[in-house]
Amino acid sequence: MVQKYQSPTRIYKYPFELVITAYERRFPTCKEIPVFLGSDIVSEFKSEDGAIHIIERRCRLNVDAPYILKKLAGVDHVVFIQKNSLDRRNRTLKIEARNESFHSRITINEHCVYSVHADNPEWTCFEQDATLEIHSFFGFESVVEKIAAKQYGANIKKGKEVMHSFINELRAEGVTYVAPWMASPPSHTQREESLEGAESSEKGEMCANTEGAIGYHLASTSSDFGSMSLDQIDRLERSRSNPRLEAEYIERHLGELSPLQESRLIQLRKWLAETHKGKIPKDAHILRFLRARDFNVEKAREMLVHSLAWRKLHGVDTLLDNYVAPEVIKQYFAGAWHHHDLDGRPVYILRLGQVDVKGLIKAVGEEGIIKQIMAVEEEGVRRCEMATQTAGHAVGSCTLIVDLEGLSMRHLWRPGIKTFGRILSLLEANYPETMGRLILVRAPRVFPILWTVVSPFIDENTRGKFFVYSGHNFAGLSAYISPEYLPEFLGGTCKSTVPTLTGKTVPKTFYQYTTEEIEQEQEKSSDNPNLFGKSVYQTAYVTKDFPHEVLIQVPQKNSVITWDFDVLKGDITFAIYRSREHLSSPRHEHHVPGAAGGIGSQQYISKRMSVGVDLVICCQPCICRDGDSIQGSHVATAPGSYVLRWTYFDATHSFDPLSLNKSHVIYFAELFASERVRGSMTSLQSSSSLSTARSPSSQGYSGML
Repeated sequence: MVQKYQSPTRIYKYPFELVITAYERRFPTCKEIPVFLGSDIVSEFKSEDGAIHIIERRCRLNVDAPYILKKLAGVDHVVFIQKNSLDRRNRTLKIEARNESFHSRITINEHCVYSVHADNPEWTCFEQDATLEIHSFFGFESVVEKIAAKQYGANIKKGKEVMHSFINELRAEGVTYVAPWMASPPSHTQREESLEGAESSEKGEMCANTEGAIGYHLASTSSDFGSMSLDQIDRLERSRSNPRLEAEYIERHLGELSPLQESRLIQLRKWLAETHKGKIPKDAHILRFLRARDFNVEKAREMLVHSLAWRKLHGVDTLLDNYVAPEVIKQYFAGAWHHHDLDGRPVYILRLGQVDVKGLIKAVGEEGIIKQIMAVEEEGVRRCEMATQTAGHAVGSCTLIVDLEGLSMRHLWRPGIKTFGRILSLLEANYPETMGRLILVRAPRVFPILWTVVSPFIDENTRGKFFVYSGHNFAGLSAYISPEYLPEFLGGTCKSTVPTLTGKTVPKTFYQYTTEEIEQEQEKSSDNPNLFGKSVYQTAYVTKDFPHEVLIQVPQKNSVITWDFDVLKGDITFAIYRSREHLSSPRHEHHVPGAAGGIGSQQYISKRMSVGVDLVICCQPCICRDGDSIQGSHVATAPGSYVLRWTYFDATHSFDPLSLNKSHVIYFAELFASERVRGSMTSLQSSSSLSTARSPSSQGYSGML
């Protein structure tokens, strides 16, 4: 398996020529890099004008490996071939390195580029990536892989230190400026040829600029920014520009990461940029999922993809804008935000012992409690972002203080325990690593019994963040929270907005559910209940023999069909057809256990219908992979019955009888009447996606099943 490593862009706040002069001081030997034993020039080329300088060296490195491994290999050092291509005209230095030693057993390729910063010509950027493939190495493949990762990280850190050391050395010698390369004055003949070339180039630039203006017009008319929120515009622009992650940005906004962790972040971010156009989550959000899966990119990707689909399915991104807590929650939910701890984390206080859990659930139901907790979580993420801006360092998690005074056996109500379990499952799946510390205070004697009941719901990593204080000894809290922010009920002087509800229970006049109704609802609820009202997205299960189809009746020419879907499991093929005959009802419904209403997919196109005779292909079939998020549009050239079709795609052509051969998709489709579509039809046809703002004349087809 090929291991890939990619580092964030490092910025040197010095001109390119000065940085390259400092870099060249590494050769032929460099005492600042102990593992670099020396180098010999293999070949060298210089252009006549001095703009191009290509040099290839054989470099000897002393790798920090176990003695037994060196003994087996029979070498004390390894040899790498490094090729440096310096282009002074364009101010770039490209470095390519590969291993010569053990090349039949291990393949290592490294690429580095020094270039001028795009926004500041007086700064220099450095980018680095590498690949490692181990074919075989005396049975020590995993050891070699760990050594390579360790060496890669050490080289990155050391390279930065050495560069600054050489720049300071140059400055101490009085060298603070190195003149850029300048071409020699051309001869009379060269000057005439240059003028002719300039005229031709100017004409070419005029044509190119004209085409660019047309292209910009088409792009701008196809995206209606007027119907998009600021957050949508921000995400769209971020996905289009896909800015490079810089080392300083990571350190300031995301915290200290090892080179390997930085590489994993860049890999996952790059994958999201390619598969989730316009919907890339923020870097801090991506990082949380990587931390939750110990920086395993594939596991973090799978977890994040399902979470993004969950957010889309339930409209979580707009929760804080739309959710209003019921009056009973406002009065009888004893929780509130309270300043920050010594690390700058936002603090949330929950006086759980005073909460009438049974009364609240009977008043608002299980979903009502879950909505409230989700709103708290969303607010916590927002507060972390604000804290990162004000604290001057990365703040990626919150501190939760849970006051257990008043906790008793009445809190062991069975539906309440089930609700607690569901909440924890949702939090772990969708808000990983958002809790930095959980402090339990005033734990009563009954706490060990309660802990035995609830601890199975909590994973081992989360348990390590728990701190328990029994009785009324709060002296240890000063290690986490400044005394000026310690609330009065915990021995401090700071007033808290958390309501005091000692002895108060939810009046029965608020009750809307009985215990039996709650238990029945919990028994029949699915794994992904509709938390925040009716969702526009629907779920489909596409199997090997049964595709899923959505019928859209187009009343007139130039109407626009738009779609948005996520592939949550497996691979599928997506296509659009127009039927020559009128279609009205599904010809078959395929039942899948666990699907809403038991129906996993439905089909409108019968097996006897064929392309060219009964069907017209409107959108060529495209393969969509596990985790892809697809948006698009199609301008109907004629009225009629259009069918959006998702078909199972077997990438491995497996005949494994144990394989489920099933893909999972969530989707939404919508139809816009031609007179309501803004922008020219040409621009729509040239665009791969279309913003689908709801309007009175648009029809949603997610529920047309």
